[in-house]
Amino acid sequence: YRLKMQIVLIGLFGLLLVAVAGVTGLKATLSFVFTAMVLWKLFFPLLLRGYAPLATGLAIVALLTAVITFSVGGLNRRGIATFAGSMLGVLLTCGLAVRFARAFDLHGAVRPFAETLPYSGYYNLHLTDIFIASVFIASSGAVMDLAMDIAASMDEIKRKHPGIDLLEHVRSGLRVGRAVTGTMTTTLLLAYSSSQITMFLLFMAKGLPAANILNAPFVAAEILNILVGSFGLVTVAPFTALIAGLLYRFERREQRLESEAL
Repeated sequence: YRLKMQIVLIGLFGLLLVAVAGVTGLKATLSFVFTAMVLWKLFFPLLLRGYAPLATGLAIVALLTAVITFSVGGLNRRGIATFAGSMLGVLLTCGLAVRFARAFDLHGAVRPFAETLPYSGYYNLHLTDIFIASVFIASSGAVMDLAMDIAASMDEIKRKHPGIDLLEHVRSGLRVGRAVTGTMTTTLLLAYSSSQITMFLLFMAKGLPAANILNAPFVAAEILNILVGSFGLVTVAPFTALIAGLLYRFERREQRLESEAL
């Protein structure tokens, strides 16, 4: 019976977040619980009822991104820039996932237990679309994280240097994005490849050539997962930097007009 220890572990994680980040950590804990409940009680049941996986997935990601970014970052320019940059990255990831899933000739059965679902009575599930939705949903957390880093950095830069011009402000955000993007893409590689470590061990134990391993549908699915998710990560940096720069530029213009009116 593992539920008691799972509750203990979740409680320790929440206490650690609050101890390290204070009120922000409490908001992050609540966001963590909210995300789990939305997936468990809303997204998964909607898929089982036959709702379109791509549209439903994008709607769920938009909901989670809005709740998390505005609760943690605040309902302000920083939060708006984080939300807009994140959603642009997610939309790009979704489009690339659709395009390359077809180019790779992949189907939804590359996910564990996917083939069991039709035999359980769910014949009308769009398994391929569910697989594609899993690609951009899996990367949405990292995309959101990177967008928040850049938006928060640009907010701090604007506070310290209110007179900074638009181009220099955007360049500063891009410089922050370059530093974070390099490590974040490696994070996706480690996370996805380690989750399938036994599969890679089996293929290598069988002595299969590298070309055969990379051409296997399960491996090709992970390659698509990693690279398409990385596209979203790389592009969210300029998206967020540009949006934040424009938002703070408009703020400065509004303040100037107000001062002239007075």
